[in-house]
Amino acid sequence: MPVQTRRRPPSSREPAPAGRASASVVPPSRRGGGRGTDTSPKRKRRKDPLWARLTVVVGAVLMMTSGAAIVGSKALIGQATGSISQQNLLGDAGKSNAEGGDTLEGPIDMLLLGVDARATWAADDVRADSIIILHIPATHDQAYLISIPRDTEVQIPPFKKTGFGGDTTLINAAFHYGARNGGGWEGGAQLMAQTIKNATGVSFDGAAIINFGGFKKVIDALGTVRICVAQEVTSIHMSYVDGKPMWNADAKKTGKKRTPVLHKKGCREMEGWEALDYSRQRKTLANGDYDRQQNQQQLIKAMAKKAISDGAMTNPLKLRKLLDAAGDTLIIDTGRAEIADLVFTMRGVTDNELTMLRTNNGTFHVNEHGRESLSPLTMDMFKAVKEDKLAEFVFANPGVLSTRK
Repeated sequence: MPVQTRRRPPSSREPAPAGRASASVVPPSRRGGGRGTDTSPKRKRRKDPLWARLTVVVGAVLMMTSGAAIVGSKALIGQATGSISQQNLLGDAGKSNAEGGDTLEGPIDMLLLGVDARATWAADDVRADSIIILHIPATHDQAYLISIPRDTEVQIPPFKKTGFGGDTTLINAAFHYGARNGGGWEGGAQLMAQTIKNATGVSFDGAAIINFGGFKKVIDALGTVRICVAQEVTSIHMSYVDGKPMWNADAKKTGKKRTPVLHKKGCREMEGWEALDYSRQRKTLANGDYDRQQNQQQLIKAMAKKAISDGAMTNPLKLRKLLDAAGDTLIIDTGRAEIADLVFTMRGVTDNELTMLRTNNGTFHVNEHGRESLSPLTMDMFKAVKEDKLAEFVFANPGVLSTRK
């Protein structure tokens, strides 16, 4: 259901609009100019680590902004996006005016977060296990997706709003520490954005959050998405009962014979439940979360491609239908820019220019404490993002490209 639109409240950071990302590998010559210890009660063990919210986030944002050829006036685009809730998701992690935060003319960097929030949990009992940076260079004709491993050890800074004193721990906990004690999703996103900025040097033009519940709704609104399964994997979350897919917990209650859902190698159209389940698999994949990150990015690209092929990017009414499917599970921050201006600026980006990149060469990188960390090459990649030289970096380091189609 639509959410009342409102401009997000001002923050202490300098005004910062949005920016765009980059995708296909291009030679360097093709560049454009531009602008503590947690004392809270322990969380209940979750049976289903629903990381898939990531895809919702990016998928929804890309369907709004990947503009393959949005046609029509800004007014029509404004009508299609008018129901999206806007909040201050960046806090002090937004780009300064010196970084180009006062214009849409330069590169654009957006933080995309997927959260797992369920009705049976406390409102502040939520983490962001899906963390993606969307980078669009100053040319505004390409887009890159970079996933940050959820178990990366980082220094999460103090957050006065919720009384958090700071701690060195896993990055996905940053959202929880910012959301608790009344911080809400807005506080969670702000602390996550600041944590990422401190760790990578990248600041942002905008951000988006989407809850797991919105993910399946968006895909269902699209009908199906085409996914190429790279590794055959048996679902640890779902089974068939009498030919009907069910969550394992519900399947057990039937007392009937259960057949695990098997995702076989190969390309095919997937319904929402299947695409969601496949992109949630992690524990039994060869490279665990790193393979899952690539599967998530692949799904995002598939969602954008399907939205484009269905005409959602050229028909404001269809676009509005997709965004309404996400409903109040989607929150956006576009800084000082109006959403319609951001979409219109990004109209040159298409799904074919959406390049998926891998951190840590697609495998685990352990620090001296035996914890997940960002490798030197990955830090160089983030430096390239900050300097808007990602195309040159990818051209020189093709191994960072995702192996998914």
